[in-house]
Amino acid sequence: MKNLLKQYLPYLTGYKRQFFFAVLGMIAVAAGTAGTAQLIKPVLDDVFINKDREMLALMPFLLVGVFMLKGIGAYIQTYYTSFIGQDVIRKLRDRLVSHITYLDMEFFKNMHTGEILSRVTNDINRIQNVVSNIIPNLIRESLTILALTGYVIYENPKLALYFLIIMPLAVFPLSKLAKKMRKYSKLSQESTADMTSRLGEILSNIEVIKSNSSQEYEYQRFAKENQNVFKFLMKQVKTNALTSPIMEILGSVAIGLVVYIGGKEVIDGHMTVGAFFAFATALFMLYTPIKRLSGLYNKAQDAITANTRMHELLDTKPAVISGTKELTNNIETVSFEDVSLNYNNIPALKNISLEAKKGESIALVGDSGAGKSSLVNLLVRFYDPSSGKILINHSNTKDFTLTSLHKKISYVTQRIYIFNDTIAANIAYGEEIDEQQVIEALQKAYAMEFIEKLQNGIYTLLSESGDNLSGGQRQRIALARALYKDPDILILDEATSALDNKSEALIQKALHELKSEMITFTVAHRLSTIEHADTILVFQAGEIICRGSHDELLQQCPTYKKLSSHL
Repeated sequence: MKNLLKQYLPYLTGYKRQFFFAVLGMIAVAAGTAGTAQLIKPVLDDVFINKDREMLALMPFLLVGVFMLKGIGAYIQTYYTSFIGQDVIRKLRDRLVSHITYLDMEFFKNMHTGEILSRVTNDINRIQNVVSNIIPNLIRESLTILALTGYVIYENPKLALYFLIIMPLAVFPLSKLAKKMRKYSKLSQESTADMTSRLGEILSNIEVIKSNSSQEYEYQRFAKENQNVFKFLMKQVKTNALTSPIMEILGSVAIGLVVYIGGKEVIDGHMTVGAFFAFATALFMLYTPIKRLSGLYNKAQDAITANTRMHELLDTKPAVISGTKELTNNIETVSFEDVSLNYNNIPALKNISLEAKKGESIALVGDSGAGKSSLVNLLVRFYDPSSGKILINHSNTKDFTLTSLHKKISYVTQRIYIFNDTIAANIAYGEEIDEQQVIEALQKAYAMEFIEKLQNGIYTLLSESGDNLSGGQRQRIALARALYKDPDILILDEATSALDNKSEALIQKALHELKSEMITFTVAHRLSTIEHADTILVFQAGEIICRGSHDELLQQCPTYKKLSSHL
């Protein structure tokens, strides 16, 4: 709890004006609460016992004034603390999402998307409680306790002593409950992340589920995760619910003692009826913020766990670090010098050496898992080599900033990525839309033929994953996006696999016309895609076992000859 407050209290310094008004509101609530207790004394002693008419006439105004002070204070405090809390969470979520996008591809391979979503949404919402509710309420309840404690001590130090001795005894059982809450909170958040992951998997694979009629199977798997969430949430509820009875029992003991001793004081004439009831009212009021504080402590355990999970992500650092040198010149050469790559100590590439010059097209062929995609992944620095180096214009790629490197390289992957935005925004992704340039890129990718038929043309809104397009149309959009950048290096990883023969032939023609302006790397399983490449690299178990033109390899490389018969 202490560390949590230490971590989030500094955020409040950025909201000095809002925090000032929030504290004013809290002080007003504390003063109004203590004032309510104080008014009991003149009501009983002056109005009902001494029959003071002036006090009777004044009392309604005093009551309205005290409750107005309390109500307005509560409104001001609630508004400004909510503003601070929501804004801090907005900044935290921005920071977390930004941080995640810079993490390595290895991170995304090892962590399920649903787990990441759960941490960015569920865990952050739990932390929101800290800034929006726990810290402000902690301050408000503490101020109220101070005001009421000061009042009861001022009114009758002897009676106050009994209450103030008994209530601290609650600390021991409450601390035990807090430990349990932290444990169940962790399990609850982990089970929620598992459930979110399972739901994400169902939505991502709905076609497979429906085509196999496996809805019942998936329902059973989801229901199991959902049951775990329910189980741990109920354990939290059960533990949290024990707080109130403990406080009720201890509070009743303390108040019972006060009533007995205070009653004797009134009977013996050492205390007026009004003074006793004012004291008792303040004591009853004091019990409420103490009870709330113990509840806040339990709620904080949930936030502590969520905060730990969030910082696990924030503390994860990327291994692929951006260089400092800007890649401004056109890329003339790319060289791999004795490059090897391991995934979790499993070799993916072994001692790869090659050179490609502007205007050359390099094709990569081989069985699945042979290392083709791993090589092009190194070019865009999704990974860095385990050994060896990659040079662009004779400079190590690690020296260049990632932004300037990626501006020079277009990468069309096996999976086509379409954003829920217009066709124009998808083509010019990440850059300002140049309408003419968008149309030219679409024409080069032979996509205008179907886009012209759409009602809104290039401003047609695409659905999530581009589901309102065919597979071939999505591939042409992805190709157009790659060509829009006017890249120096074009990487095509199975980029034409969903196209019909006619469309592929047209795109190959367009790429051939652009060939002299870039270096092209093509990963493909179609012979038509690679047979005209300047150099074909044949991969096997992470090594290049043959290289040459199509005709040369047919004569000299049995593996390629065998592959080409299946291409």
